[in-house]
Amino acid sequence: MNNTFYNDFDTELFGRGEAKKLKDRTPFEQDRDRIIYSPAFRRLQNKTQVFLSGEYDFYRTRLTHSIEVSQIGRSICNHLNRTSDDLGDDFIIDQNLVESICLAHDIGHPSFGHAGEDILNQLMKKHYAGGFEGNAQNLRILVDIFYRRGTDWSGMKPTRAFLDGMLKYKTIFSDSEKKKNHFVYDSQEEILDFVSGEKRFKDVLTVEKERNNFKSIECQIMDWADDIAYSIHDISDGIQAGFITIKSIRKWRQEKKRDYTGRDDQILEELCDAMVNDDYSRYLARLIGEFIHGTRLVRRENFLSARTHRYGFGIERAQEKDDVCTLLKMMAVALVFHTPQVHQLEYKGEQILRRLFNVFAQRYVKREHSNFVLLPDHYARAIERADEPVKYRIICDYISGMTDGFVVRTYKRLFDPDFGSIIDLV
Repeated sequence: MNNTFYNDFDTELFGRGEAKKLKDRTPFEQDRDRIIYSPAFRRLQNKTQVFLSGEYDFYRTRLTHSIEVSQIGRSICNHLNRTSDDLGDDFIIDQNLVESICLAHDIGHPSFGHAGEDILNQLMKKHYAGGFEGNAQNLRILVDIFYRRGTDWSGMKPTRAFLDGMLKYKTIFSDSEKKKNHFVYDSQEEILDFVSGEKRFKDVLTVEKERNNFKSIECQIMDWADDIAYSIHDISDGIQAGFITIKSIRKWRQEKKRDYTGRDDQILEELCDAMVNDDYSRYLARLIGEFIHGTRLVRRENFLSARTHRYGFGIERAQEKDDVCTLLKMMAVALVFHTPQVHQLEYKGEQILRRLFNVFAQRYVKREHSNFVLLPDHYARAIERADEPVKYRIICDYISGMTDGFVVRTYKRLFDPDFGSIIDLV
C-alpha cells in the first residue's frame, strides 16, 4: 500500500552511514528494524528506569519502558487511524514510524537515570564541550555513532520523519537559556536545518519554549505515550517496591498544595481501594486505555504544514486525562523519586560517573599516567586524533553507553583493591 500521508520530503535520508536496502520494506520499517537489532538498544536492558537495574527481576528497566512506550504509541496511532475522519485507507499515520521513534526515545540515556544525565552535563559544561542531554545523545547515536568499523563511526542514515520524531527539543546548547536540559548539541544544528527544510526553526520560532514545543505528530504521539507509560508504570513499580502504600498516598493527598484534576480525592481513593483488593494492576491498565482514547487528531497550520502532513496534523489530549496523568506523575515524584533510598542511589551513581570521567580525561586528554591502557583501543585512537572538545565528547559517548552493571564493574576494577581479575571481560 502506498501511504500518501508521507512524501519524498519525509523519507529523505540524512548523513553518512549504511545505505538502506529496502527488500520489500518501507524506509520506516528499516528504521525500526535497525533500532531493534542495535547494541545501543540492547544495552537499555541494564540501564536504570527508576530502581537500579538488576536489583529485582520485576522492576522496569529502560528497555522494558521503551517497549511499553512503543506499544502505547502504536495503540494511539491505531486509535487515530480508526476514529479520525481525516484518516483512512492509504492516508494514515505510519505505525512503524511511530514504533521506531518510541523504541529509540531513550537510546542515548546513560546509567543511573536522570542523575547520570545531570552529572555528565555538568562535566561536559566544565570542559566547554557542549553539555550532555539524553535526547541530544539519541540523535548523536542515530546520526554519528550507530555503526563502528575500526576507529570510525557512522550513523544509520535515518529518514527525515524519524529524525524529526526524535526531536523533542529544537534548541541548540548555545541558545539554551538554562543549559540544564531540553537542548541538542551545537554540532547538531545541521540536523535541525535538514529537518526543517528551507526555513530554520530558530528563525521562525524565536522563543525557546515555543520552538521546543513545535513537534511533528509522531513526536507528539511518542511524547504522550512516554508520559502515559512512566506515570502509570512508575506507580506500579512503586507499589510493588513498597514505596507507595495506602498510608503514604493518603498522607500525600492531605499535604499536597494543588488539586490537579478537580477530583483528586476520588481518583486517589479509587487507587487505594484497588490496592486493598489487590487489583491495582487492572485499575492502572484501564487508565492507560482511557488516556489512549482521550487523544484526537486536529488540523493545524504552520510554516511546515504545506510541506508535510506531519505538521498539517497534530494530536490533542483530553484535558481531564492529561490532568490525571499529571496527578500520578506528581505522586510518583513525591513518594518514589524524592526518597532517601532513591536519592542515595542517585548520589552514588553521580560519584561513580564523575570519578570515571575524570580518570579517563586525565589519561586521554591531559595525558597523565600515559603508560596505563584504560579504554578499548578503538576509543583511545579516536580520542588521539580528535580536537580537545571532541576528545571529551568521545569519552562521554563511552561512559553514557555503559550499562549500570558495566559502570559498577569498571569502577570496582579501578578503585576497589579486593575486586577484579585480569581475565574479567572489559
